[in-house]
Amino acid sequence: MKKKLIIACDGESASGKSTAAKLISKKYKLLLINSGLLYRYGSKLLITNKPKDHLTFLKRRFKNLTYKNIAIQSLHSEEISNHAAIIAKNKKIRELINKLQRKFIKSNNRICVEGRDIASKILSKNPKYDLAFYFKCNLNVASKRRWLDIKKKVTLKDVKISLRKRTLMDKKRKNSPLIKVKDAILIRTDQLTKKQVLEKMSNYIDNITK
Repeated sequence: MKKKLIIACDGESASGKSTAAKLISKKYKLLLINSGLLYRYGSKLLITNKPKDHLTFLKRRFKNLTYKNIAIQSLHSEEISNHAAIIAKNKKIRELINKLQRKFIKSNNRICVEGRDIASKILSKNPKYDLAFYFKCNLNVASKRRWLDIKKKVTLKDVKISLRKRTLMDKKRKNSPLIKVKDAILIRTDQLTKKQVLEKMSNYIDNITK
């Protein structure tokens, strides 16, 4: 049986945490859970269906949901990104999504979870992360990265405004704000290549799994 390994990846919008989490998960054969996708999926459902009672509607739609169902969705439009930032401020919706995440996490002891409150909230205890990484990226670099991701469907300037607003909302929100926990390892993706990011993270992981 493989040794337990629980990795938390937190960071700002378009900071490269999703790419890094994918690389690490593939290398160490970890189940990857992207908490942002849960908020994006919830936003897509709300935008499409326009229910009067958001919470009751999401509870019903999330009841028998599997992570596989979410992972295959197309969820990276600017409209969904901006909407996800708004519902992430809602305490009841956060509790619902946290409960869903914990359901996915509970039965796996080799996981990588990425989002904005993973080390500080989701994996702060029972289970507790073995390693936490915090991702930062210069706004100009992050904006260009997101702009290319969405196939230049909106202007680069609009993407930059949206990212700045999203990160401020994440850091200032009352419920589970985006923070770097004390023992999180800082990863600056604007100063490292993908290969160097993987190498830096791997060095820390290898040190605790020897």
